[in-house]
Amino acid sequence: MNANKSITERIFQAIGFELLAVLICTPLLAWVMDKPMLEMGVATVAIAALALGWNVVFNGFFDRLLKRYDIVRNAWVRVVHALLFEGGLIVMGVPLIAWWLSVSLWQAFLLDIGVLLFFLPYTYVYHWGYDVVRERMLVGRAIR
Repeated sequence: MNANKSITERIFQAIGFELLAVLICTPLLAWVMDKPMLEMGVATVAIAALALGWNVVFNGFFDRLLKRYDIVRNAWVRVVHALLFEGGLIVMGVPLIAWWLSVSLWQAFLLDIGVLLFFLPYTYVYHWGYDVVRERMLVGRAIR
């Protein structure tokens, strides 16, 4: 698969990732935590904004690394991608969650681990699906 993506495409990819995540997570977290949708919505959007910036930076770096070392995007590389992306997000997001929900860092970490159980497969599937659709579109344009 072609890893050369413009900054515009990176931003589009990241916005799609975060929008879909917010639409799924806000009602789910409000229900699980028995919190108002607005409160969880603000927390979800704040984390999504943080993740959006991280997504653009991390994926750009990750693609350059793959290209530099001529690494093929296989299932194991995608697993490593998802783990590193979510690990970085945990380091940045836990303090924000603790502050917003007025809980300890440990409690925020445990909550984040729970959310991670959703985001690990979501990250893998979203980026795989994005790459598959993108490759089909590029091949379709090349045939015309």
